[in-house]
Amino acid sequence: MIEFIDVYKTFEHKGVDRVIALNRINVQIEEGEFVTVIGTNGSGKSTFLNAIAGKFLCDSGSILLDDKDVTRSWEYKRASIIGRVFQNPFTGTSPDLSIMENIRIAELRGLKRGLSGGLSAKNRQRYQETLKSLEMGLENRLDATVGLLSGGQRQALTLLMATLRKPRILLLDEHTAALDPKAAEQIVKLTRRLVDESQLTTVMVTHSMSQALDLGTRILMMHKGKIIGDIKGDERKRTKVRDLLNRFSELRKEELLDDELISMLQEGYY
Repeated sequence: MIEFIDVYKTFEHKGVDRVIALNRINVQIEEGEFVTVIGTNGSGKSTFLNAIAGKFLCDSGSILLDDKDVTRSWEYKRASIIGRVFQNPFTGTSPDLSIMENIRIAELRGLKRGLSGGLSAKNRQRYQETLKSLEMGLENRLDATVGLLSGGQRQALTLLMATLRKPRILLLDEHTAALDPKAAEQIVKLTRRLVDESQLTTVMVTHSMSQALDLGTRILMMHKGKIIGDIKGDERKRTKVRDLLNRFSELRKEELLDDELISMLQEGYY
């Protein structure tokens, strides 16, 4: 479903040399896999996700999505097969529209139709049933303006909208990081259910090792733009949070990672 062939990407920052964000990445992700990506700050996790989405074009190498070469295709050309949820819960919805209008827009994604005729009593009942499954109390608030919802409610709605038309690929960019613990727990539960129900090919970036293990069927560990670990199959089943921490501790010894980065990695454990 996703294939990177020798993908290389650098960024230029004022006052510093060009930074290597993706350093000759070669990886294949099969249909139906739930891949979680972990690593230190600046390791290339979000760049990896953005490369899949087409946020930028890579310097060299090839990217294939669903057996199609999209290496030179920009984000809008890949949007028809990709659903995405960002860290900021206020990113994926239109705050000035109602819950029902937001859902209708997501449902009509890629289709040449307007909103008129879509806000019917039949659809209203269908949306209520869908929203009830979120367990966020939104089923009786279809006409409420989305901008009035809490962060957790908006993120749940965003996740629903991103998966409504069953995308070929779902990208999750630390989508629980900005939420309080209770809301984050609800979003994790919802993520698992929606992904499992539709068997979505999913790539999720997270700082939480426990979350990576809880949700992922495969774990990619990144550092300095490289994939330094690919944990899957029987190894994935045996892996515990402590094992992941030990791997990064060994990396710390080899490359003298500072205490701040190690503390950040441990947040998902402690």
